[in-house]
Amino acid sequence: MSMTAEDTALQKDLEVVTFSVAGQSYCLDIQSIREIRRWSPVTALPHAPADVLGVMNLRGSVIPIYDLAARFGLDNIRQSERNVIIVVALEGNIVGLLVEAVSEVLSVSRADIQPTPDIRSEATRRCITGVISVNGDMIRMADLKAVIHPQKVTPA
Repeated sequence: MSMTAEDTALQKDLEVVTFSVAGQSYCLDIQSIREIRRWSPVTALPHAPADVLGVMNLRGSVIPIYDLAARFGLDNIRQSERNVIIVVALEGNIVGLLVEAVSEVLSVSRADIQPTPDIRSEATRRCITGVISVNGDMIRMADLKAVIHPQKVTPA
């Protein structure tokens, strides 16, 4: 029996960067990550939403910095020099995501990504595309599009 292109894509490994937010493990596809930077103070903007910390100059470009915990509806991250900013790119938008720490790069099989359980929360289904079990830890796979453009995501 020959494999289709779809079967091959499902078996192909996916590289993800794991990180912690509010003491919980999350990951993003490594292909969407431009760089990982140490925390440095940002310039606050008046009337910005609570999950927008401000802006930062990144080699001549001004980018918004989001508190990923607040974006997920959790308590804001207590800012410290131990925090990390993950700079991501999506559809021409470059933004920074404040996280507590970056853990590691993992190679996972797409077949090992379990669907997000139905917990009757549309917000959860939009932000988390799946769950990966690694060494007893449950790592939530974040949907970058839902994180960056939460109001533009259509219900599932």
